[in-house]
Amino acid sequence: MNRKVKLGITLFFIGFIGILSTLTMDLVFPEKIQIVIDKMFTPWEFKLISLINPTILLLIFVIIGTIIYDKVNFKLPIIESLISKKKVSDKNEIIKYGIIGGVISGILMTLISVIFTPFLPIEFIEIGEKFKPGIITKFLYGGLTEEILIRFGLMSLIVWVIFKITGKLNPIIYWIGIIISAIVFGFGHLPLVYTLIETPTTELLLYIILGNSVGGIIFGWIYWKKGLESAMIAHIFAHILMIIGESIF
Repeated sequence: MNRKVKLGITLFFIGFIGILSTLTMDLVFPEKIQIVIDKMFTPWEFKLISLINPTILLLIFVIIGTIIYDKVNFKLPIIESLISKKKVSDKNEIIKYGIIGGVISGILMTLISVIFTPFLPIEFIEIGEKFKPGIITKFLYGGLTEEILIRFGLMSLIVWVIFKITGKLNPIIYWIGIIISAIVFGFGHLPLVYTLIETPTTELLLYIILGNSVGGIIFGWIYWKKGLESAMIAHIFAHILMIIGESIF
């Protein structure tokens, strides 16, 4: 089997495990929406249906990323070494950068939460408490699936498109890819916000965009410098720091 086909299958499998982890979440919506959902589906049926969109997105971004990631010098050192049955020379560096990046990201996102929480609508905070993903989902979907979607898929695509247009592959091009993919991820949370909150405040929208973009910028830089696995480690450790922060604040 072709090396890239193996890589794509492996990444899809890893990402799909993260998607399946969302089945452990309780999906809670405002009463009006919940009544409509309950009339059409059982809770389990709705959970299964909710897997369709992320699975399709995962498939698309895995295919895109697998085709182009190495054309713009991105790497997946650990996964590639497992497929080719070779040793990873800088495994300690991959882990170190992941942990440090995750700690920094977690601290920054916790600070953003602490700063913005007093200005957030009570309705949003109450729904957030009910809608909060469990630790398994945060680690598997957040740490693994989101990195495959946003870094390996979207960021690789943005950098590749700019590279094809300009013919250049310099730090500016990578930074454009890092920032755009992080901001797109932040804005990607807004449809859910508008579903849960009828009239979101400016502070709430800024909190959602900023809170989800800050970590993405750090994860994107780590993906560029140390590979996808290091970005995954960083994302997981960011969640660990945020969980600790929630218990303190």
